[in-house]
Amino acid sequence: MGYTLMILGLVVLLPLAALVLRASGTGLGGIWSVATDPRVGSALRISFGTSFLAALVSTTFGSVVAWVLSRYDFPGRRLVDAAVDLPFALPTAVAGIALASLYAPNGLIGSMLSRIGIEVAYTPVGILIAMIFIGLPFAVRTVQPLILELDREIEEASATLGASRWHTISRIVLPPLIPAVLTGFALAFARGVGEYGSIIFIAGNLPYVSEIAPLLIVIKLSEFDYAGAAAIASIMLVISFATLLLINLIQAWSRRRFGHV
Repeated sequence: MGYTLMILGLVVLLPLAALVLRASGTGLGGIWSVATDPRVGSALRISFGTSFLAALVSTTFGSVVAWVLSRYDFPGRRLVDAAVDLPFALPTAVAGIALASLYAPNGLIGSMLSRIGIEVAYTPVGILIAMIFIGLPFAVRTVQPLILELDREIEEASATLGASRWHTISRIVLPPLIPAVLTGFALAFARGVGEYGSIIFIAGNLPYVSEIAPLLIVIKLSEFDYAGAAAIASIMLVISFATLLLINLIQAWSRRRFGHV
């Protein structure tokens, strides 16, 4: 326990404390001034709003992908299973360049979408796609082990007793998976909020349109406004902590509620 607390303090708590201390140098008035700045507010809304939506999409489709990989055997399954982890291995800048090349107006996918009036690159939609790309593996890998542990005999017994497929899924399959689904959602959300490299190449970085909060922190640092950068980072820290705490509370409730299933 002593070693654990020491490592946690040095690696996590000490840097966060230094961040808060640096931001507190501006005083509450300075932090409030940064928080109420329209550009900062817009960047925070884009970062957290898009991350939340991307986490929902990643969790939904990630659970489906995890189910298919766990329950079905098809040609190329191992290849697909390995490809799920590709966002973990790719440098974020490489992922951003690849996404921008695909979804740019002259890209392979972007050129087809532009013909029907859909713009992806350099818009909030591009940010959403980048966040889904980096968040999907978290959703898949947190749910997949639990799917593998599910007892198929219970599903077969449910079907034998006359239950519909939807009833079996909603009453037998989903309840034990809810804690893992929430964990995947929290991980995808947290990764999306803090992501930088894979987003800046496809976002366009237009203030009030597609500028994310991490980019605004980098801009503040390049302007030697270290207090402003620390203030924005502290605001993100508080919002992220509150959001993840809420998700963890819901997760704990779901374990108590469905743990016996």
